[in-house]
Amino acid sequence: QVQVVESGGGLVQAGGSLRLSCAASGDTVSLTTMGWFRQPPGKEREFVGRISRHGNTDYEDSVKGRFTISRDSAKNTVYLQMNSLRPEDTAVYYCAATTRLGWLRRISDYAYWGQGTQVTVSS
Repeated sequence: QVQVVESGGGLVQAGGSLRLSCAASGDTVSLTTMGWFRQPPGKEREFVGRISRHGNTDYEDSVKGRFTISRDSAKNTVYLQMNSLRPEDTAVYYCAATTRLGWLRRISDYAYWGQGTQVTVSS
């Protein structure tokens, strides 16, 4: 079993930055990828980006060049650095973990989820 806990959300002005953290615990040896998703108000949850255990990253187009995912393997923690934030980035951000291989952009690819952390970007 794996537990995932996010932290670091908050309120920020447009153009500002925020860093989210995601700590995994439990049977982390079997994990292949950690992903970030978000759910804007009134919308469905969507893929933001992911990082493999080898450090390979993949991002959704709207966040490319603004968001960066990194990891500290020793701490079993991944980070989502968000720069140049826009009001449309307002959402609950979720961290997720998976033991699968492949494209890994779908919600169904991830078995382990955090509780989510709110990010609000004011205009």
